[in-house]
Amino acid sequence: MFVGHYATALAAKAIEPRAPMWTLIAGAQLVDIGWSVLVIAGVERGRIDPELPGSPLVLEHMPWTHSLPAAIAWSLAAIVLAKLLLRSPMRVAVVIGAVVFSHWLLDLLVHRPDLELWPSGPKLGFGLWNLEVPEQAVEIGMLGVGAMFWAGQRVRLGLSIWPAAAFFVLLVAVQIIAMLMPKEAADTLVGFGPSALAVYLVLAGVAVFLDGRRASSPQGSA
Repeated sequence: MFVGHYATALAAKAIEPRAPMWTLIAGAQLVDIGWSVLVIAGVERGRIDPELPGSPLVLEHMPWTHSLPAAIAWSLAAIVLAKLLLRSPMRVAVVIGAVVFSHWLLDLLVHRPDLELWPSGPKLGFGLWNLEVPEQAVEIGMLGVGAMFWAGQRVRLGLSIWPAAAFFVLLVAVQIIAMLMPKEAADTLVGFGPSALAVYLVLAGVAVFLDGRRASSPQGSA
């Protein structure tokens, strides 16, 4: 799962317009941002198998990011940071935390069994990665629905829908590029980590620009 994760961020923006878009975009991939850093550091491990259908990633050891307790911890940390550092209303902070946790649920749909229920515990994954075309269709379809939710919210606020349309087109283009890249582009996960991290951070940066003028909703506690 790649661009499909951003569908929850776009839908969450429609649900809670006060949430800064960059927090939702970064939150949707926060688990993988942490994973990229830990892979580079050698803390979490795996390998790349170009012979696999769909994603070539074989994710062998990632208890600190992709186990269920870890996903819950990342989500709670996001809520606390949004509340304390960004001074977000509680509803906004909870929406950000929910977007963070959605990452694990969507990974459960597509990953092969590599998501631990707890560190060193049973591993789950429904394996949609093994069906490459349906998996891509699900991701892009989810993204389209999320973009429509965000566009609809902007219309209700009297704002242009171009940020939603532009971000959808950008993410589809990034997904197509990722699909067309040779699976041998990175020999190891350590080599894959920096490029993945860069993409996540650049997209969060783009979200700052696309968010534009915030909704004029009150910023008081909720």
